[in-house]
Amino acid sequence: MNIRIAPSLLAADFAKLDREIAAVEAAGADMLHLDLMDGHFVPNLTFGPPVVRRLAAHAHIPLDAHLMVTDADVWLPPLATAGVARVAVHVEACTHLHRTLAVIRELGMSAGVALNPATPASFLEEALEWTDFVLVMSVNPGFGGQAFIPEMINKVARIRAMTQDPTTDISVDGGVGPDTVPALVAAGATTLVAGSTIFGEPDRRAAVDRLRSLAAQGANA
Repeated sequence: MNIRIAPSLLAADFAKLDREIAAVEAAGADMLHLDLMDGHFVPNLTFGPPVVRRLAAHAHIPLDAHLMVTDADVWLPPLATAGVARVAVHVEACTHLHRTLAVIRELGMSAGVALNPATPASFLEEALEWTDFVLVMSVNPGFGGQAFIPEMINKVARIRAMTQDPTTDISVDGGVGPDTVPALVAAGATTLVAGSTIFGEPDRRAAVDRLRSLAAQGANA
């Protein structure tokens, strides 16, 4: 099982993002996770496509965007132009989810569906055919550093059982760290989004290597 590590730039030092990106790339990260918030779908406000475009100039690994916004469709073309590899939109915020996922693919990006903790896994059932990856929120979205919600481990397992394509990626974001990684991977998670677990450590390579070792334990459980 190939487990990918995606450091979340929400936990990085915004005053030196170019150096933060270089540090986690050197540490062996597989993707860079970008939390894009509009201050409406969630109370926080982060950055938008112009900043993403500048970040892409410094990145040599894929950009993984998570849209916590009320109108995802207007964000998609500029994110594609900026060089984002894949985009997750919230099922709770998309009135016409199929159409939005189709547009993401038409723009050359991988299409993902994000689920809030209280949103049932069953909400994915009619969308899986057009979904390249699923993003399970294991905290309520909007702020970093929250405590992991344990019930999300079973939710990951239910989603893995639902997927017809074994290559469908299941990402988990929120409270991902040493205490949660083995169980998440054992349940079927294949991408681990980690913020403070990586950016909160002075040795970024050691932090990434530790997550990989713990993921291997979960894969062999």
